[in-house]
Amino acid sequence: MSQKSNSLSQLALQKFKKDFWGVFSFGFIVFVGLISIFAYVVAPDNSEYANQMHLSIHSKKPGFTIEILTISQKSEVEQSIFSQVFFGKKTQDTEIPISQYSIEGNMLTYTEYASDGLEGMSKSLNMSGVSESDLISNKTFLFGTDKYGRDLLSRTLVGARISFFIGFIAVFISLVIGIFMGSVAGYFGGRVDAIIMWFINVSWSIPTLLLVIAITLALGKGFWQVFIAVGLTMWVEVARVVRGQVMGVKEMQYVTAARALGFNDFRIITKHILPNIMAPVIVISAANFAAAILIESGLSFLGIGAQPPMASWGAMIKDHYNYIILGKPYLALIPGFCIMSLVMAFMLMGNALRDALDVKS
Repeated sequence: MSQKSNSLSQLALQKFKKDFWGVFSFGFIVFVGLISIFAYVVAPDNSEYANQMHLSIHSKKPGFTIEILTISQKSEVEQSIFSQVFFGKKTQDTEIPISQYSIEGNMLTYTEYASDGLEGMSKSLNMSGVSESDLISNKTFLFGTDKYGRDLLSRTLVGARISFFIGFIAVFISLVIGIFMGSVAGYFGGRVDAIIMWFINVSWSIPTLLLVIAITLALGKGFWQVFIAVGLTMWVEVARVVRGQVMGVKEMQYVTAARALGFNDFRIITKHILPNIMAPVIVISAANFAAAILIESGLSFLGIGAQPPMASWGAMIKDHYNYIILGKPYLALIPGFCIMSLVMAFMLMGNALRDALDVKS
């Protein structure tokens, strides 16, 4: 029996490997996952939340290059390497965009950058004990800067963390609740099924976004609250699918044999029924990943998702959607394209999994 099961799994894996878009989407999702985990390692701005502001160079086009004067504070914040890698560097350094500078002895004279043809203020700084390379650096903003002068590339990379991980947490919550409710309703039937289905239908009738907003307002605004709220609204689809599958499988001969051997209901459901109905659950989980990303983006756009200064693709669109008609559409289109590509990757992978796990094909 195990050999047959393994061969079926291998056949499904071989069919999945033959689907170019499915494999490509899976690779893209893994790439985004690695980026979201190690965002602060690859981001040009590795400060906490990539929140280093330079108001004088706000809304600059992609590829903008400027010289930056970095003034380090004497007191440094103690922080472990682990914290810097995964949560960003807590820095008190001051970064000042400059248009020109000169050095005479130990004195550094610089002119602050000013846009729109204006001339910035000239100031002097004692640079005793500090080299020129430690103070002055040339910085290029590949994606340009947002309306606060923050590096848009860094914000995009760090924002991938929320959009990616909300899928995992929301889908995990929906699977735990949905599989439990669906399996209990489908296996026991009768009054238990009627009560659970009534609860499912009531939850189904409430618009998803409205329900998420209500739960978010009840739990409060924040990072984890959004994850929990989205997960608590996505279990209904899983429960309905699991219920239908369990109702069809519970009359199979191997389930009847398990009852005849005296196995309890918990073992029959967990050991014999659920392993044989996971194919459609895996497929719907891939779709729920995409739905969770879209819901979180919508919540962030409405201002009740991840709160500033935390980077989020939805919040980035909210901050810059007005710039679409002001000649700088890339400020909103770049995070929008990121959302679209990640959602499409999950949907394409879900379609590939559906074809690979279809026993009739």
